[in-house]
Amino acid sequence: MANDEFIPAAKPIIGDDERAAVDRVMRSGMVAQGPEVAAFEAEFAEAMVGGRASVAVNSGTSGLHLGLLAAGIGPGDEVIVPSFTFAATGNSVALTGATPVFVDIEPEQFTLDPAAVEAAITPSTRAVMPVHLYGHPAKMNELTALGEKHGIQVFEDAAQAHAAELDGRRVGTFGAFAMFSLYPTKNMTSGEGGMVSCATPELVRQVKLLRNQGMERQYENEVVGFNARMTDIHAAIGRVQLTKVMDWTSQRQANAAFLDANLEHVVVPPVAAGAVHVYHQYTIRVPDDRDGFVAALRNEHNIGSGVYYPLPNHRLPSLAPYAPGLDLPETERAAREVVSLPVHPSLDQGDLDRIVAAVNAVAGAGA
Repeated sequence: MANDEFIPAAKPIIGDDERAAVDRVMRSGMVAQGPEVAAFEAEFAEAMVGGRASVAVNSGTSGLHLGLLAAGIGPGDEVIVPSFTFAATGNSVALTGATPVFVDIEPEQFTLDPAAVEAAITPSTRAVMPVHLYGHPAKMNELTALGEKHGIQVFEDAAQAHAAELDGRRVGTFGAFAMFSLYPTKNMTSGEGGMVSCATPELVRQVKLLRNQGMERQYENEVVGFNARMTDIHAAIGRVQLTKVMDWTSQRQANAAFLDANLEHVVVPPVAAGAVHVYHQYTIRVPDDRDGFVAALRNEHNIGSGVYYPLPNHRLPSLAPYAPGLDLPETERAAREVVSLPVHPSLDQGDLDRIVAAVNAVAGAGA
């Protein structure tokens, strides 16, 4: 980028390979769900989740919703979720008729605090669904142990965490199901879409039924389902991206390492022991005047950033009715302090140098 060109917080990479793949599908005349989707499912399973069967759907939110339904979640059930995440996590629980129960996060990686989870378990609790926020694994060892201790299911919102690991094990292989988002700004994309990795053949079958109007065979509807299919056009994009995402991830990690080593006056993202962070976002804390910091980066240095998420789920008008009077202090603190800096693989060394100089200048001046 030119020395003064705007550096965006995120930048989807869509190139000639993706365009050629789409054109190939368009020429075939088969554009709805078909052989490209089946191939993408198999390739994603092998590349991302150690061969665990995966089902493609039309969005990450659909993936969460159908996964929950396939796992038997419905009215009268409670599912424990973080409030500090995108609304789709809580929305998907509410859409099943179950109740999302919001609990606090731990302050290091912004993921579910296992002690808070255990304190929130009631006789109605059926599951806990952590989010691997920003690309860092949640505390899955503690959470799966809680699930076994209390007889509750564990699911994974891995929307932002393609290829993240904990103790040598990929996210998406811990829970009964896991959802990966394929939205344009994620670490890889299919244009729009989601992938659901499933622990059992029965879950695979149920998610496939639910995405396709409840049918395995045409006109033999077994359950009331949805149209949540992925198209072959989107799958073709995803298949190309799958061949590139590990190189992009390595670049994200290298960019993050440079920022870690050179940023001053801010709290850089700590990585837990045994964790592999894939840096969907590089999220720092700015304890004093975060919003002033963001404005100064943009207005004085032409550098974009993102605040994910300024309003926790439990205070959103849509989800607040599930959490009357709820106090989540670490969630509220994170919502006040976090800012995500550019870390995407399109950055060159000049961009990284500019980001470091700008952050150090603004943070050093107290924004």
